[in-house]
Amino acid sequence: MRRQVRLGGTFVLALATVFAVTALIAKTKKPAPKPTPAAGMKLPAGLSAEAKACVTCHLEHNPGLVVDWLKSTHAGQETTCLECHRAAKNAPGVSSAHEAQYRGGKWGKVIPITAVVSPKKCGECHEDQVAQYARSKMANTLRIISKLDHGLPVRLEGRLERKTGCLVCHGTIVKIKAGRVDRSTWPSVGVGRKNPDGSLGSCSSCHTRHRFSRAEARRPEACKQCHMGPDHPQYEVFMESKHGAMYVAQGGQYKWGASADDWRPGIAYRAPTCATCHFSRVGKVKGTHDATERLAWEVQTPRSIRPENFKPWPAKIKWQQARANMKGVCGHCHSPGWVDSFFADYDKVNVFYNTKYYDPAARMMKKLYARGLLDKKRFFDERLEQDFYKLWHYPGIRARTGAAMGGPVYTWWVGFYDLKVAFPRFMRRARALLKSGKKAKPYKLIPGAYQPHRLPY
Repeated sequence: MRRQVRLGGTFVLALATVFAVTALIAKTKKPAPKPTPAAGMKLPAGLSAEAKACVTCHLEHNPGLVVDWLKSTHAGQETTCLECHRAAKNAPGVSSAHEAQYRGGKWGKVIPITAVVSPKKCGECHEDQVAQYARSKMANTLRIISKLDHGLPVRLEGRLERKTGCLVCHGTIVKIKAGRVDRSTWPSVGVGRKNPDGSLGSCSSCHTRHRFSRAEARRPEACKQCHMGPDHPQYEVFMESKHGAMYVAQGGQYKWGASADDWRPGIAYRAPTCATCHFSRVGKVKGTHDATERLAWEVQTPRSIRPENFKPWPAKIKWQQARANMKGVCGHCHSPGWVDSFFADYDKVNVFYNTKYYDPAARMMKKLYARGLLDKKRFFDERLEQDFYKLWHYPGIRARTGAAMGGPVYTWWVGFYDLKVAFPRFMRRARALLKSGKKAKPYKLIPGAYQPHRLPY
């Protein structure tokens, strides 16, 4: 009996020793490394030592962007971080943030790097697309907003409201301070961003980095960030239209990643999206990165005008050619009679809006200014100035945009219907002011308005 106890005690002692050793090993053993987002993905075979250093470092600090790049066409063609971010030695915008990497010997040699990849850099490979974009309204939108709407977006907003609001889409003037991007002007992927190298625009506004997917740029959601809302509701109008309904129903079957040659109606897609109508190659209609090349009317303006007459940035082609280009796109799915009738109605909508709503209201405003009843120096600080602005900027734009894209609710209920309510009210107030002969009492504007600053152009 005693022998059994001793044997049991020996067994317990041995078991305790095993547990202690196991615990000690577990305590000293390094934990298994966590898998990275790029686990299992192979790097392109032909990477230089410098390019590998970029990828290795950013895989540790920004793994998401490396995975995006690895899944991109760029990676498949061995176009690395360096091809896009490498800068000339004394170029504006060279970042000092990589100096520590140079000193640490990770790169092997000093390579000037810029965080701001501009269209000028993209143009080294995509020359035609960048040239088309450079002449577009989108690239020059900072110049446009400083001259349109009485300069209202630039004059009324405070700096914070402007940077986190309008300039997210329109773009900032990017500045460099002490070798780093000035945070008051960054981040910015706005379509009209002014870059340190003097170029305008940001390709990643539509082709988001670092995958630069053509499939993403072809979807209407790519345009949604900027082209939606009460004064530029293109996305909502598209979704209301038959094109939008077909996209919702069958969009999952579209061949979004097809090449430009294979992106054809009836083969790659059933109904067009924003990019198809305004940018893509469709049959004999050449692809473009200048959307104005297919617009016969400018409807973001107070008064509908032909794009070549748009003073802040005149189109480079005549409206007749632009109309022919758009008809060429529509004609792949619609008969000539259908297309002609649609655009005839759209033309009538613009003339009707001009003659029945905008022109009478503009003549009334001119009369009020001439008699000194409204103050021209500080636009938007008087009730009638606000009423006039909202008249064209909201229902006026919505009515015309709805007619342009086949959105009847926007053409009527939030377009012409609202005009029919707002226009008589505006005219009554204007006539009352004329009759009184007394100067309109200005409003005290909200905080941040009319902060002194330099216009972009």
